[in-house]
Amino acid sequence: MSHPNEDTVRKAYAALDSGDWQTLRGLLASDIKWHSPGRHALSGDHHGPDAVLQFLTGVHEKTGGTFRVEIHDVLANDEHVVVLARVHGERGTQAVHDNHAQVFHVRDGVITEFWGHPRDQYAIDELLS
Repeated sequence: MSHPNEDTVRKAYAALDSGDWQTLRGLLASDIKWHSPGRHALSGDHHGPDAVLQFLTGVHEKTGGTFRVEIHDVLANDEHVVVLARVHGERGTQAVHDNHAQVFHVRDGVITEFWGHPRDQYAIDELLS
C-alpha cells in the first residue's frame, strides 16, 4: 500500500503526461512555490498555480510536446515525496535524457512546494533556452 502523498504526486505526473491541466491544477496548493533551477528562460521561482502551470506549459511548448518524466522510484512520508526520475525532452536536433531528483512538499492532499534537481543542469538550460 502506497502513502497518500505518493498517490498525490503520482496523480500529478499522470495529469502532466496526459496534458490534463485541470486535474493538475487541483493538486496544487493555492500558495504553491515551485523552484526550477538553472539559467534558462523558464528557470526561477514560480508562485501560485497559474505561474506553475505557465512554467509547465512553457516546458511543453519549448520541447514541442516531447517533454516527459519517467519515474524510477518514489519515496514518501507525511510531509515530503522524493521522486527519482529520468526526464526526456527534444528541441530541434537536441535531445536530453537526464536523471533528476524531484522533491515535493505535500500537505492535506495538495502539493505546496517543489524543488527540481537535475544531474546535468547545463543540458536542461540548453534545451529550454
